[in-house]
Amino acid sequence: MPTFQISEAADLLGVSADTVRRWVDSGRLAATRDGSGRRLLDGADLAAFMRAGADEDPGRGVSSARNRFRGLVTEVVRDRVMASVEIQAGPHRVVSLMSREAADELGLRVGTVATAVVKSTNVVVETAGGGHA
Repeated sequence: MPTFQISEAADLLGVSADTVRRWVDSGRLAATRDGSGRRLLDGADLAAFMRAGADEDPGRGVSSARNRFRGLVTEVVRDRVMASVEIQAGPHRVVSLMSREAADELGLRVGTVATAVVKSTNVVVETAGGGHA
């Protein structure tokens, strides 16, 4: 079973290493220690913790789409008909093309908090080594 160091778990969770340490210290997240005394988190435990947080997403009750990326609008490019909207959600950059009318109605501009909701029939999965299926 894969294990993760505190810093690796923090990257995956999109929080600071100090936050993960506090969660471990409070018992919210289980960890063991390796021979050097570093804390390690079991991959299955970390996955369960992350999944439980996703279940708290208020958008799950109003949409069949389960891929939701809440972030900050970092760029909006409008022409007469269309708009390209870029959202930075943690380490993820999501770009959406939409009508200019929709972007205007949503009030999208740089600095706006927005959620990219993604529903797709084609998703490529890659491992950390770069292989994909």
